[in-house]
Amino acid sequence: MTYQNILYERQDRVVRLTLNRPDSLNPLSWDTIQELGTAFAEIDADPEVVIVVVTGAGKAFSAGGDLKGYLGLYKQPAEFRRYLRDFFDLCARLERSDKIVIAAVNGACVAGGLELLLSCDLAVAADEARIGDGHLNFGQLPGAGGSQRLPRAIGAFRAKELMFSGRLLSGIEAAAIGLVNRSVPRVQLMAEVETMIEEYLTKSPAGLAGTKHLVNEGLRGSLEAGLQLEMSFVYNWATASHDATEGLIAFDEKRTPDFKGC
Repeated sequence: MTYQNILYERQDRVVRLTLNRPDSLNPLSWDTIQELGTAFAEIDADPEVVIVVVTGAGKAFSAGGDLKGYLGLYKQPAEFRRYLRDFFDLCARLERSDKIVIAAVNGACVAGGLELLLSCDLAVAADEARIGDGHLNFGQLPGAGGSQRLPRAIGAFRAKELMFSGRLLSGIEAAAIGLVNRSVPRVQLMAEVETMIEEYLTKSPAGLAGTKHLVNEGLRGSLEAGLQLEMSFVYNWATASHDATEGLIAFDEKRTPDFKGC
């Protein structure tokens, strides 16, 4: 697949996706969203891939949607609905993928860029990144999950304040309220992500995917439903998974587990 708006790089068990329209601050145009959807379909079909890193080229992660493109889409309601559906499907795909998705927030991450971040499993930001909702600054509303995922990430009060004010946080501020996992100087950003990757690749790929599934699916329902989900899932994992048994044997034999991802 040849991509026009993103870079796709595969190295062993890791894929790096880079939004690649730096002159426009990597807008999430319809074409870009479709390319990301295609890329993730390819990634999900590859059993060898364990981790995906999403970042941006230049000064921005993504400054949001293509505002000029919206002017045309707003006049074509059916087309705008299709655009929203494609963006919705992309974010849902990231959440439901069995890959671990890490956002490396190198710079401006606003509006649609924030919605993309919120669909990832983990996020590391540059200290000087600018992160926020920003939709109301230009009379817009979040349409790809921002109004739902942001409160779940940082709480309703903080989410409403960010959305009402349109204020952008530094990476340091975002880490302080749990919007990203951690913040580091920009020159250290990718090294920090690589450290995380090295650690996670020592784990069972199936265990990573199972943990992600339990957390994400559990959050969709009540606590009781989540507890029942966990009990059933872990029963199947413990009694049928190679990696669950291998982990215990390796512990007993004082060696590194030889995980098979199943």
